[in-house]
Amino acid sequence: MRYPEFLKENGTIGFVAPAFGCATEPYITRFEAALKKLEAMGHKLELGPNCREAKGIGISNTPEKCGQELNSFYAGSSNDVLMTCGGGEMMCEVVPYMDFELVKKSAPKWFMGYSDNTNFIFTSATIADTAGIYAPCAGDFGMEPWHPAVQDAYDLLTGKKLKFENYDKWELDGDENAAPNDPYYVTEPTVMKAFECKDGVAKEVTSGSQDDNGGKSSNSGDPIEFQGRIIGGCLDCLVHLVGTPYDKVKEFNEKYKDDGIIWFLEACDLNVFDIRRCLWQMKTAGWFKYLKGVLVGRPGCFGQDFMGLNQYNAVTDLFAEYNVPILMDLDIGHHPPMIPIMVGSIAKVKFEGNHFEIGFEMK
Repeated sequence: MRYPEFLKENGTIGFVAPAFGCATEPYITRFEAALKKLEAMGHKLELGPNCREAKGIGISNTPEKCGQELNSFYAGSSNDVLMTCGGGEMMCEVVPYMDFELVKKSAPKWFMGYSDNTNFIFTSATIADTAGIYAPCAGDFGMEPWHPAVQDAYDLLTGKKLKFENYDKWELDGDENAAPNDPYYVTEPTVMKAFECKDGVAKEVTSGSQDDNGGKSSNSGDPIEFQGRIIGGCLDCLVHLVGTPYDKVKEFNEKYKDDGIIWFLEACDLNVFDIRRCLWQMKTAGWFKYLKGVLVGRPGCFGQDFMGLNQYNAVTDLFAEYNVPILMDLDIGHHPPMIPIMVGSIAKVKFEGNHFEIGFEMK
């Protein structure tokens, strides 16, 4: 696995838009604030031609032009790291125009973003053996003040911090009266769930309860600890790579089988049946071989219970046969805040009570 150099104090951040550009509000205001903030911190900035565009369908420009921007900025020497402008809807159409041979030949460079950007972060790791960072997109860096999760993302990008833990509250729904650069609207106490699987059966080993301050907590017995090479991303995107020429997961798994694989997964628009169908397809394609554990973020459909299926058994029923730990409702994905994930690295996970820790090793 190739690891880029971390962003230096006076380093240059390149901004690209292989998914959405910042062309409508509130994204314009948030992006401009982020640029101002990062420049004030001493960084030079380089903006790609698509950053303020909305000429594409579900992406900033045509797939060809999105690919051209990403390739040139990745291989270029005028920036040190790349940050994506935002998520999107159709970045899958950009994948054929991503030059993974160029990525392999170029000096590795951090690419940071999430959601639709799974289409580059995941494939960079599985095709080009190059690590990336699954973390907030550019606009979140315009918030004032920064949420600790945004600081964590910056600290990972700069190499100041490689170990992270969960946050105490999360955002279920945004504040409709919020200004563009207001912080996350965190109102819900963080309550995570852990499942241990034995003999093909998943059993929850945590239970929600009220702590002394009136908030919810989870309690379990022994700590759950595991490590392995971590890959994953947004389930909405991952499933559409299955069986394409860009599906090199089997090869990746074989190469790193001695490490074992940790999958991190989160869903944006999917309902509980969509989640189960996606996991079935990925499982049937052989993606989950050499599994060491599963990390699942709070889904966009949080709390949905339909025809006997909910966000938990949609996942646990599909992974139970692997007899590995499954940690759910983590600070990963579309319900902020989100812990930054160094995709492709060795991750060390510890879960005890209602406390989650993850650290990354670059080997």
